[in-house]
Amino acid sequence: MTDIVARARRSDGQVVRVHPDGREEILPKHPMRPMTDEEVHAAALSDPDAQPLTPERLAHMKRVPQVRTIRRVLGLSQEEFAARFHIPLGTLRDWEQGRKEPDAAARAYLRVIGRNPTAVAEALRAVPPG
Repeated sequence: MTDIVARARRSDGQVVRVHPDGREEILPKHPMRPMTDEEVHAAALSDPDAQPLTPERLAHMKRVPQVRTIRRVLGLSQEEFAARFHIPLGTLRDWEQGRKEPDAAARAYLRVIGRNPTAVAEALRAVPPG
């Protein structure tokens, strides 16, 4: 059975190898060799997990508003956001946790909330009878 050795960065910036017995071995610094712009570009393109988005690939992607980001920018809890904008709490949680995606109407509504949350909240307030 092989012992597992981990690499870690200490708070002082040193990179160390941590042995199973807890002993730390400081690893030597290996400065990166300078690369030309062409070499950097070639290296990036050779990474299959980091391919650039072409206009064709971008056109096929769905643009879904990031409801969690909108909510956090507004400084609201899930409960507060759901209540203020009349969204069922379970639905909001499903969207945020990726279990479901908002439909087209909900995406449009979320886009409006993101752009002008005060106007949406005012429009949703009950108008007193009269």
